[in-house]
Amino acid sequence: MVRLFGHLAAERPHPTTELHYHTPFELLTAVMLSAQSTDVGVNKATAKLFAVANNPQRIVALGLDGVKPLIASLGLYNNKSKYLVALSEQLIALHGGEVPDDRQGLEALPGVGRKTANVLLNILFDQPTLAVDTHIFRVANRTGLAPGKTPLAVEQGLLKIIPNDYLMHAHHWLILHGRYTCMARAPKCDRCVIRAECQWSNKLSNKLPNK
Repeated sequence: MVRLFGHLAAERPHPTTELHYHTPFELLTAVMLSAQSTDVGVNKATAKLFAVANNPQRIVALGLDGVKPLIASLGLYNNKSKYLVALSEQLIALHGGEVPDDRQGLEALPGVGRKTANVLLNILFDQPTLAVDTHIFRVANRTGLAPGKTPLAVEQGLLKIIPNDYLMHAHHWLILHGRYTCMARAPKCDRCVIRAECQWSNKLSNKLPNK
Protein backbone atom coordinates (compact mmCIF):
# COMPACT_ATOMS: atom_id res chain seq x y z
CA MET A 1 0.00 0.00 0.00
CA VAL A 2 2.87 2.35 0.76
CA ARG A 3 4.26 1.63 -2.70
CA LEU A 4 0.91 2.34 -4.39
CA PHE A 5 0.38 5.70 -2.71
CA GLY A 6 4.04 6.52 -3.13
CA HIS A 7 3.52 6.28 -6.90
CA LEU A 8 0.42 8.49 -6.76
CA ALA A 9 2.26 11.02 -4.61
CA ALA A 10 5.22 11.11 -6.99
CA GLU A 11 2.89 11.68 -9.93
CA ARG A 12 1.05 14.56 -8.22
CA PRO A 13 3.13 15.93 -5.32
CA HIS A 14 0.69 18.77 -4.60
CA PRO A 15 -2.84 17.57 -5.36
CA THR A 16 -5.74 19.94 -4.89
CA THR A 17 -9.35 20.43 -5.86
CA GLU A 18 -10.09 21.65 -9.36
CA LEU A 19 -13.03 23.72 -8.13
CA HIS A 20 -12.38 27.46 -8.11
CA TYR A 21 -12.85 29.26 -4.81
CA HIS A 22 -11.36 31.96 -2.59
CA THR A 23 -13.30 31.60 0.65
CA PRO A 24 -14.76 28.73 2.70
CA PHE A 25 -18.27 29.74 1.67
CA GLU A 26 -17.32 29.70 -2.01
CA LEU A 27 -15.88 26.19 -1.63
CA LEU A 28 -18.99 25.02 0.24
CA THR A 29 -21.14 26.42 -2.56
CA ALA A 30 -19.02 24.91 -5.32
CA VAL A 31 -18.94 21.44 -3.75
CA MET A 32 -22.67 21.47 -3.10
CA LEU A 33 -23.33 22.50 -6.70
CA SER A 34 -21.00 19.80 -8.06
CA ALA A 35 -23.50 16.97 -7.54
CA GLN A 36 -24.09 15.36 -10.95
CA SER A 37 -22.08 18.15 -12.58
CA THR A 38 -18.48 18.41 -13.76
CA ASP A 39 -15.97 20.67 -12.06
CA VAL A 40 -15.58 22.55 -15.34
CA GLY A 41 -19.32 23.20 -15.47
CA VAL A 42 -19.44 24.24 -11.82
CA ASN A 43 -16.55 26.66 -12.29
CA LYS A 44 -18.35 28.33 -15.17
CA ALA A 45 -21.52 28.68 -13.11
CA THR A 46 -19.81 29.93 -9.95
CA ALA A 47 -17.84 32.50 -11.92
CA LYS A 48 -21.18 34.13 -12.72
CA LEU A 49 -22.67 33.53 -9.28
CA PHE A 50 -19.71 34.75 -7.21
CA ALA A 51 -19.43 37.92 -9.27
CA VAL A 52 -22.86 38.82 -7.91
CA ALA A 53 -23.08 37.01 -4.58
CA ASN A 54 -20.22 35.20 -2.84
CA ASN A 55 -21.31 35.16 0.80
CA PRO A 56 -24.42 34.01 2.68
CA GLN A 57 -25.79 37.50 3.13
CA ARG A 58 -25.65 38.30 -0.57
CA ILE A 59 -27.14 34.93 -1.54
CA VAL A 60 -30.08 35.53 0.79
CA ALA A 61 -30.50 39.04 -0.57
CA LEU A 62 -30.41 37.68 -4.10
CA GLY A 63 -33.10 35.16 -3.26
CA LEU A 64 -34.26 32.08 -5.11
CA ASP A 65 -35.35 33.93 -8.24
CA GLY A 66 -31.98 35.66 -8.42
CA VAL A 67 -29.89 32.53 -7.87
CA LYS A 68 -31.64 30.28 -10.37
CA PRO A 69 -30.64 31.99 -13.63
CA LEU A 70 -27.00 32.22 -12.50
CA ILE A 71 -26.65 28.45 -12.06
CA ALA A 72 -29.19 27.32 -14.65
CA SER A 73 -26.44 25.65 -16.68
CA LEU A 74 -26.07 22.99 -13.99
CA GLY A 75 -28.13 19.86 -13.61
CA LEU A 76 -30.73 19.93 -10.83
CA TYR A 77 -30.33 23.71 -10.62
CA ASN A 78 -33.82 24.22 -9.21
CA ASN A 79 -33.10 22.09 -6.15
CA LYS A 80 -29.56 23.38 -5.86
CA SER A 81 -30.85 26.96 -5.83
CA LYS A 82 -33.23 26.12 -2.97
CA TYR A 83 -30.45 24.42 -1.02
CA LEU A 84 -28.05 27.32 -1.54
CA VAL A 85 -30.49 29.92 -0.27
CA ALA A 86 -31.56 27.71 2.65
CA LEU A 87 -28.01 26.86 3.74
CA SER A 88 -27.07 30.54 3.51
CA GLU A 89 -29.96 31.42 5.80
CA GLN A 90 -28.88 28.70 8.22
CA LEU A 91 -25.26 29.83 8.21
CA ILE A 92 -26.38 33.32 9.15
CA ALA A 93 -28.84 32.16 11.81
CA LEU A 94 -26.69 29.50 13.48
CA HIS A 95 -23.06 30.17 12.60
CA GLY A 96 -22.66 33.91 12.20
CA GLY A 97 -22.32 33.48 8.46
CA GLU A 98 -19.25 31.24 8.83
CA VAL A 99 -18.81 27.69 7.56
CA PRO A 100 -18.81 25.28 10.55
CA ASP A 101 -15.65 23.22 11.07
CA ASP A 102 -17.30 20.02 12.32
CA ARG A 103 -19.17 17.21 10.61
CA GLN A 104 -22.36 17.64 12.59
CA GLY A 105 -22.64 21.32 11.72
CA LEU A 106 -21.86 20.73 8.06
CA GLU A 107 -24.20 17.81 7.53
CA ALA A 108 -27.02 19.76 9.19
CA LEU A 109 -26.88 22.31 6.36
CA PRO A 110 -29.47 21.94 3.57
CA GLY A 111 -28.03 20.13 0.58
CA VAL A 112 -24.88 19.01 2.42
CA GLY A 113 -24.33 15.28 2.84
CA ARG A 114 -21.42 13.17 4.01
CA LYS A 115 -19.45 13.53 0.77
CA THR A 116 -19.63 17.33 0.75
CA ALA A 117 -18.79 17.46 4.44
CA ASN A 118 -15.75 15.24 3.90
CA VAL A 119 -14.45 17.49 1.12
CA LEU A 120 -14.75 20.58 3.30
CA LEU A 121 -13.25 18.92 6.38
CA ASN A 122 -10.27 17.80 4.30
CA ILE A 123 -9.58 20.97 2.31
CA LEU A 124 -10.59 23.69 4.76
CA PHE A 125 -9.86 22.10 8.11
CA ASP A 126 -6.99 19.70 7.34
CA GLN A 127 -8.78 16.56 8.45
CA PRO A 128 -7.79 13.22 6.85
CA THR A 129 -11.23 12.50 5.41
CA LEU A 130 -12.24 10.81 2.17
CA ALA A 131 -15.14 11.94 0.01
CA VAL A 132 -16.05 8.91 -2.08
CA ASP A 133 -17.37 10.14 -5.41
CA THR A 134 -17.83 8.08 -8.57
CA HIS A 135 -14.11 8.28 -9.38
CA ILE A 136 -12.90 7.04 -6.00
CA PHE A 137 -15.64 4.40 -5.91
CA ARG A 138 -14.51 3.09 -9.30
CA VAL A 139 -10.79 3.15 -8.53
CA ALA A 140 -11.21 1.48 -5.13
CA ASN A 141 -13.31 -1.34 -6.58
CA ARG A 142 -11.53 -1.78 -9.90
CA THR A 143 -8.03 -1.93 -8.44
CA GLY A 144 -9.05 -4.04 -5.45
CA LEU A 145 -7.80 -1.29 -3.15
CA ALA A 146 -10.98 -1.21 -1.05
CA PRO A 147 -13.89 -3.08 -2.65
CA GLY A 148 -17.34 -2.07 -1.45
CA LYS A 149 -20.94 -1.92 -2.61
CA THR A 150 -21.63 1.55 -1.21
CA PRO A 151 -19.64 4.79 -0.96
CA LEU A 152 -19.62 4.48 2.83
CA ALA A 153 -18.24 0.94 2.66
CA VAL A 154 -15.50 2.08 0.31
CA GLU A 155 -14.71 5.08 2.52
CA GLN A 156 -14.41 2.88 5.59
CA GLY A 157 -12.29 0.37 3.69
CA LEU A 158 -9.90 3.03 2.43
CA LEU A 159 -9.48 4.61 5.87
CA LYS A 160 -8.41 1.21 7.21
CA ILE A 161 -5.70 0.54 4.63
CA ILE A 162 -4.24 3.91 3.60
CA PRO A 163 -0.94 4.60 5.42
CA ASN A 164 -1.15 7.57 7.81
CA ASP A 165 1.49 9.51 5.90
CA TYR A 166 -0.76 9.55 2.83
CA LEU A 167 -4.19 10.04 4.40
CA MET A 168 -4.33 13.82 4.08
CA HIS A 169 -4.01 13.86 0.29
CA ALA A 170 -5.41 10.42 -0.58
CA HIS A 171 -8.79 11.93 -1.43
CA HIS A 172 -7.37 14.07 -4.23
CA TRP A 173 -4.89 11.48 -5.49
CA LEU A 174 -7.64 8.93 -6.00
CA ILE A 175 -10.11 11.38 -7.55
CA LEU A 176 -7.56 12.73 -10.01
CA HIS A 177 -6.35 9.23 -10.84
CA GLY A 178 -9.91 8.19 -11.62
CA ARG A 179 -10.61 11.35 -13.60
CA TYR A 180 -7.53 11.29 -15.82
CA THR A 181 -6.15 7.73 -15.84
CA CYS A 182 -8.51 5.09 -14.45
CA MET A 183 -11.51 6.37 -16.34
CA ALA A 184 -14.80 4.49 -16.63
CA ARG A 185 -14.36 4.09 -20.38
CA ALA A 186 -11.01 3.51 -22.07
CA PRO A 187 -8.83 3.68 -18.93
CA LYS A 188 -5.22 4.53 -19.70
CA CYS A 189 -3.61 1.43 -18.24
CA ASP A 190 -0.51 1.98 -20.37
CA ARG A 191 0.14 5.23 -18.46
CA CYS A 192 -0.98 4.05 -15.02
CA VAL A 193 1.60 4.57 -12.27
CA ILE A 194 -0.05 1.94 -10.05
CA ARG A 195 -0.46 -0.65 -12.79
CA ALA A 196 1.73 -3.17 -10.97
CA GLU A 197 -0.39 -2.92 -7.82
CA CYS A 198 -3.75 -2.95 -9.61
CA GLN A 199 -5.79 -6.16 -9.36
CA TRP A 200 -8.19 -5.40 -12.21
CA SER A 201 -8.29 -8.44 -14.47
CA ASN A 202 -9.04 -6.37 -17.60
CA LYS A 203 -5.92 -4.24 -17.26
CA LEU A 204 -3.91 -6.80 -19.23
CA SER A 205 -5.98 -6.07 -22.32
CA ASN A 206 -4.50 -2.59 -22.34
CA LYS A 207 -1.04 -3.24 -23.77
CA LEU A 208 1.95 -1.28 -22.67
CA PRO A 209 3.66 0.70 -25.44
CA ASN A 210 6.78 -0.75 -26.99
CA LYS A 211 10.05 0.62 -25.64
